[in-house]
Amino acid sequence: MPHFLVKNVRCASLALLASLALNASAQDSRPPFIIAPTVEGMLLCDEAVAQPQMRSIDEAYTYCRQRKLDGAPALSRLLDRLEPGGPRGAVQVGYTATLQLLGLYRSTPKGWAIDPARVDEFLGVISKVQRPVVIYFSADHFDSVGPITEELRRDPRNLMQLRDGKPLELNYFGYRIMPYTLSTDAAIPVNKYRRDALNYVAQRIKKLPKTVQSRIVAYTLAGELHHMFPDFENGMGAYQDIQVTDYSPASVARFRQWLRTRYQTIEQFNAQTGLSYASFDAIQAPSKNIRKEKLTSFGEHYDAFADGTLPIAGWLWDPNKAIQKLDLYVDGRLVGPVPYGLNRLDVYRAEAAITSPNTGFRHDLDYSGLLPGRHLAQVVATSGTSRYQLAEVEFVVVPRDQGRVASTQRSEVPSLKNAKALSGVRSWLDMPKPLQDVYYNPLARDWNRYRESQVYDFLSNFHQWALKAGLPADKLYSHQIVPNVNSSWNPHLFAAGQTLSGSAPWKQGLNMYGGATDSAWLRDFMARNKITDYGVPEFNPQQWKRNGVHLAAMQSHYDAGARFISPYYFSVIPDRFKGGAEHGVNRMELRPDNPKDGSDRFYQAIVEYARK
Repeated sequence: MPHFLVKNVRCASLALLASLALNASAQDSRPPFIIAPTVEGMLLCDEAVAQPQMRSIDEAYTYCRQRKLDGAPALSRLLDRLEPGGPRGAVQVGYTATLQLLGLYRSTPKGWAIDPARVDEFLGVISKVQRPVVIYFSADHFDSVGPITEELRRDPRNLMQLRDGKPLELNYFGYRIMPYTLSTDAAIPVNKYRRDALNYVAQRIKKLPKTVQSRIVAYTLAGELHHMFPDFENGMGAYQDIQVTDYSPASVARFRQWLRTRYQTIEQFNAQTGLSYASFDAIQAPSKNIRKEKLTSFGEHYDAFADGTLPIAGWLWDPNKAIQKLDLYVDGRLVGPVPYGLNRLDVYRAEAAITSPNTGFRHDLDYSGLLPGRHLAQVVATSGTSRYQLAEVEFVVVPRDQGRVASTQRSEVPSLKNAKALSGVRSWLDMPKPLQDVYYNPLARDWNRYRESQVYDFLSNFHQWALKAGLPADKLYSHQIVPNVNSSWNPHLFAAGQTLSGSAPWKQGLNMYGGATDSAWLRDFMARNKITDYGVPEFNPQQWKRNGVHLAAMQSHYDAGARFISPYYFSVIPDRFKGGAEHGVNRMELRPDNPKDGSDRFYQAIVEYARK
């Protein structure tokens, strides 16, 4: 990091650290706040690195494994650079150790069996490194590199399916991912292997010395559990021609049972939805786009808006804080506030003058009660005693029979000034497109709710596996994504919303990137959902334009009561083993000589904050 940059960051950090001293008495009553970075290469031994002829990381790992060596010395050196002298004080540096549960299996003459040596080397590092540790039990779509994966992939029971009956073929920046089922059926092979591996590792952990077990701060469960969609790397914000999961026969059968439980009788279902089915068994999961495909029943219609919500969303840059609030009006009538300050890292990247990624605004309009016809949505900004139009867009509610839409009298909020007159204000409306046509299908709303229940049920099952294995309840956290904090994303693709409530039986672990790491919107979200004792299993502000951002983000979670944050990510793997390709992930490697995504600034901020 350049000398002048270090100096500027340090000046900002010293002021912040001075203010922290005022809270010393309150800090005494709480456990240490753990900065537990994810560390790549914790099994890579120094002896392999020292051999210049060794060029392949796989070759190096094999060398270490054969000699029962690991990366504990390199990991300890890294953590000692971040917090010299060992873990102490109100803020302590530890690490996050990732264990891929399916990766523990090896093929034997009797079938697939857990390789005890793999568990030995993992627990060996934890035993040797005298630091707090968060253990991440990875069992989601990223647990996909072990030799067992190919066999699991060939069995349709193990995978979520698109409507054509095929599983998605996906990768994430070159890393293959697997759309494993969210079914809780214990007889499905992938579930049996995941459960058995979790139980085996838990029993091994319980045999560790108490001093080692006491260093384990948290266990994060399963990974980012959600439904899947095409173009996983870039498709989070897709709204046109979307495809979702899970249309496997077992999933659709459970959907029908879910409907039976919800509506009791088919007569009540038909009465409440206005649809007409002879029985629950006749109901197909919605999957067809009415604009392009022939439907046998309107209940088959599905698209990004079919559940009755239409996002009114864009971005607002207001550096002078001229605007006090945003409101949504439809046809001249107030609908409600428009939340803003959501993450838009794409805008931050694209516009040099925009110095915060928290520029997004979004209101998910429930249009299900609107009459067919054209409607006008207006985003109205209040500044002082005046009101300004920030954006407007017309959309069309189409009747089920796609009949003629009657022309409607245009109603709008009168006498609005143009928001462009406000000094420094810039904005853009991304969604919806002008005259977006929408078709409300109550069955599509049920389908999305059911899909959310699938994610919740699987995580709940995984949590129960952990409890039955004897892992302590007060250390069990989820490891979940919060799609709605990104105002341009489509949360229906993920269907993860039900897992994010503070009433869940596990402690919440919420992953945060970009502006989400220090977000008024996210703090309000956690307050509304009564999330207090929580962790952040993945954390990276990805910012470089302003000083003090990273320190402020960490402090915000300290103040909110987080048990730990896991900066993503550090590496103890030498560059010669990494290859030359750059992608969106390795931009985030935290090191003092990596300016991409503000990684050098975050590195320095961790060093500064660990002095607390």
